[in-house]
Amino acid sequence: MRILALIPARGGSKRLPGKNIRPLGGKPLIEWSIDAVKGVSDICDILVSTDDPRIAEIARSAGATVPWLRPPELATDHAPSLDAILHALDWYEEEKGAVDGLLVLQPTSPFRHSCQLQKAIDAFASNGHLPVISVSRVHSHPAWCFRINGKRLNPFLGWGTITQRSQDLEPAFALNGSIYLIEPSMLRSTHTFFSEDAEALIMDSPVSTIDIDTEFDWLIAEAGLQLWNAPVNQNTH
Repeated sequence: MRILALIPARGGSKRLPGKNIRPLGGKPLIEWSIDAVKGVSDICDILVSTDDPRIAEIARSAGATVPWLRPPELATDHAPSLDAILHALDWYEEEKGAVDGLLVLQPTSPFRHSCQLQKAIDAFASNGHLPVISVSRVHSHPAWCFRINGKRLNPFLGWGTITQRSQDLEPAFALNGSIYLIEPSMLRSTHTFFSEDAEALIMDSPVSTIDIDTEFDWLIAEAGLQLWNAPVNQNTH
């Protein structure tokens, strides 16, 4: 197969300026995603879509392809991320040929191993090229989540589950933003990575849930480096 790895990395960030090139564990944040892809079977290229020359320079130095800067209209706060993804995909297939799958990696989710990416590609190959999306177990179970009506609690799943013990609840998972893999034709026709047939790739490592968007998230990521680098983490895929 030919799988294109795409890393969308916009330069603007109001809550955490310069986050994509800020050093984490001794290397720029975006480099974590680039390094994870290197050596993964079936990856034909690592394409970075960015509007920021500094990100482009760092990504190229790390081994990624950055053939252009993203058009300004696709780099605003209100521009849909899907438009930027399709822009990059269309360019690549027009210039480099068709690909079987598009692997989108958010640079703000740095903690993923190459073996996890390979596992996603293997699942994609064996399931008929249906989407593969990474998830992690939730910390707050939806059975214990509430709406607030006025000042009153209203549980999302009704009152029947409130008194259940955590070990008796059905496991619940949430998107962790780390891995999205889809067939290009499906993405173009549906304009979403999600479908009823999408396959879950469960990532068990606690640090895999880290999605850096704020200074507090960054502090958590720095604390997570020790766990990520520990040998035991090699078995928490």
